[in-house]
Amino acid sequence: MYDPVRLAALVAVAEAGSITRAAERLGYTTPALSQQLAKLEREAGTALLVRHHRGARLTGAGELLVARARRVLDELDRARHELARLTGLSGGTLRLGTFQTAGIHLLPPALSAFRRAHPDVELTVADYEPSAGVAAVAAGEVDLALTHTYEPAEPTPLPASVGVEPILVEELVLVSAPGHVLTSGATRLPLTELAGQPLISMAPDAPARRGVEAALTEAGAMPSVLVATPGYLLVCALASAGLGVAVVPEMVARTSVAPVGVRALEGGRLRRTISVAYRGDEAAPAADAFRALLRGTFARSGQPQQP
Repeated sequence: MYDPVRLAALVAVAEAGSITRAAERLGYTTPALSQQLAKLEREAGTALLVRHHRGARLTGAGELLVARARRVLDELDRARHELARLTGLSGGTLRLGTFQTAGIHLLPPALSAFRRAHPDVELTVADYEPSAGVAAVAAGEVDLALTHTYEPAEPTPLPASVGVEPILVEELVLVSAPGHVLTSGATRLPLTELAGQPLISMAPDAPARRGVEAALTEAGAMPSVLVATPGYLLVCALASAGLGVAVVPEMVARTSVAPVGVRALEGGRLRRTISVAYRGDEAAPAADAFRALLRGTFARSGQPQQP
């Protein structure tokens, strides 16, 4: 049984005449697409492509398999459309709200997979701070919203019509200028080591961050720079410039544009949970399908998977 994803990769190379151009069309890196093609050749037990300096061409076996693959992929597309009609996902709109970090790093691969499965559903995406996203779901402005909570923190009440489903839990980590002594170690850093350190404080009056800021204050970190609005790009840039250390979600640290040192904190009790908010009082096939996709993509490992 051949993997349809690999069959589609072979068809793309046949149409593009080059593994590099096919990778660009499919949204893969060239090495990743080459790996998929190599696996397909192992499944077929023969060479399917001849690579040359101008690109790649099909072997006789490759031409035969591409002809069959096109028929298989056409049948799968027809099946997806028929299933979409049966499940109420032929047409319609899915309206999504998201906060910035999730919108940049989590949402695109999930939306890409949803579009492949349900090409007739129109997608709209709006930017909301987490609490505003939950309110937008309650008001019917969006069908789903990605939101987050921090630990430690006081629980935030939800509107009666809204439920939340956790999809990803990540620890908060320390970031600093590259080479800083606090982020140079390989072991987890005790919070007590932050005593006396200049801290880039992140919206300490925001309910989501209040408990985290309290824990850092208790550890003896000394507020040095206050970033009063939720802007992790700015926080990491200030830390990178040596204006202090900061505690941010791991996803933020690993994807920072500014170069930063990163170190895990002892205890792992400072955390952020990313959830999807939904209305629990109405049927919404597209929203339910997208929630299931998020659950399958992120919840198994507790970490975001790469597209």
